[in-house]
Amino acid sequence: MVDAESTAQLIGEFYKGLKNGLTKAQALRQAQLSLISSNNYSHPYYWAGFILVGSS
Repeated sequence: MVDAESTAQLIGEFYKGLKNGLTKAQALRQAQLSLISSNNYSHPYYWAGFILVGSS
C-alpha cells in the first residue's frame, strides 16, 4: 500500500526531472530526495518503495 498524495508528488517530481533532461535513475533519485527533504514525507514509507525496472 502507498500513500496517494506522496505518490502523486513523487511521480510529479519524477516526470519534471525527465522533462528537464535527467535520466530515469537521476529523475527518481531527485524525486525521492524531494520527498526526503519535505516535512510531511521524509519517512522511507513514502518514497523507498519505488524502483526502476528496465532501461527504456
